[in-house]
Amino acid sequence: MGILIGVVIVLFVLGSMMALKPNGIDQRLDKLRMTARRLQLNPKLVACPDWIKGRDNEYGRGMMGQYCLVLENTQLPHTRYQVIDGQWRPDSSFVDTTKEDVRLNIPSAIRSTQGHTNTAVKKTNFSLDKTPLDLPVSVEPFVKGLLTKANSIIIYWEDIAYVRPSTNPAYQQKLIEADLLVLKQNLENWALQMQKKTAE
Repeated sequence: MGILIGVVIVLFVLGSMMALKPNGIDQRLDKLRMTARRLQLNPKLVACPDWIKGRDNEYGRGMMGQYCLVLENTQLPHTRYQVIDGQWRPDSSFVDTTKEDVRLNIPSAIRSTQGHTNTAVKKTNFSLDKTPLDLPVSVEPFVKGLLTKANSIIIYWEDIAYVRPSTNPAYQQKLIEADLLVLKQNLENWALQMQKKTAE
């Protein structure tokens, strides 16, 4: 009887340990995000933004990977892009209403008679319009959106689909770093392209 109780206890402990072990997809996703963090892509799991098509192709549904590259000494316009036919297309509903740092302040008496307000709506910079994604074939199908603001360029993509065998049967762990380096290089190139357009 004592042996039977001992066997039951050992099986219970082993079962608990197996339940705590992450499954294969979670391990792959952890490896992807740890590599991205090492490459300064600052990965985060976020709720799908309401301007991006998420789960079941519905806007704002589900969770999504957000990878953010912070670029020192860079000032990017506040813009949003969606992927359409393998190209960046601007979110036409987006208008940048952030205030300019330097603005002529008109006294309220004059402003009220001339109809001026103290807020400015800036013309949005859509310099990436129709720019091809040009990302690895294992990454590109899962990319959904791009956001730029201040000194950050942020890409939204279904990173879990990248590591899931059913959606990416060609997944190879040894290619993670190479794929992420191409992603990082493209983010830097897109930011440079936007910065040049802003400076013109």
